[in-house]
Amino acid sequence: MRYLISVTLILAGLIHLLPVSGMIGPERLSALYGIGFEEPNLAILMRHRAVLLGLLGAFLVAAAFLPALQPSAFALGFASVLSFLFLAWSTGNYNPNVAKVVAADVVAAVLLVIGLVAYVLVQRRS
Repeated sequence: MRYLISVTLILAGLIHLLPVSGMIGPERLSALYGIGFEEPNLAILMRHRAVLLGLLGAFLVAAAFLPALQPSAFALGFASVLSFLFLAWSTGNYNPNVAKVVAADVVAAVLLVIGLVAYVLVQRRS
């Protein structure tokens, strides 16, 4: 069961690490999201988003190996995916590239649910 917790955190972490390449610059952001980022302010904000997602992804992966971090990892992981899913679904009309991000976050949410259930079961046995 402890391995299941680790696997779900690693996979959710890897999903969060996918957009890190966007910090390279506007061209990579455009490839990721299917829109232009020529406006410097938008490029700065989105590159910063890539850095923050990278930090969260690294934290989720670290928590897979450091059980003391797991409650925080689940909380932060859920905050990330659920807020993005809420924003995407409440706004709607997103392009196919953003639809891929939505799908990835749905997968991450499912992984986090599985991992959290396993975590709770392990804690109850202890």
